[in-house]
Amino acid sequence: MGFRFRKTISLIPGVRLNISKSGVSASVGGQGETVNIGKGGRVRGTVGLPGSGISYSDSITPAGQGRGAYRVVAIVAAVAAYALYRWLH
Repeated sequence: MGFRFRKTISLIPGVRLNISKSGVSASVGGQGETVNIGKGGRVRGTVGLPGSGISYSDSITPAGQGRGAYRVVAIVAAVAAYALYRWLH
């Protein structure tokens, strides 16, 4: 098992700076969905059901270079619809 280091600094609500031994990244979002911009401009989207421990994460590529963005957008929409349903009932 290797040594790991990570420090997260909250800049403003919903925006965090992540520092680790492999580099620096920025995260935008809150409970349920987050977009992370990391080393080399890599973008990763993560969506989940808060409090459940269930989440899905995928790399988001620029338009025309893959379907990762479409999957993340579809899952974000599903999570948002579920959260709205729970909030209304």
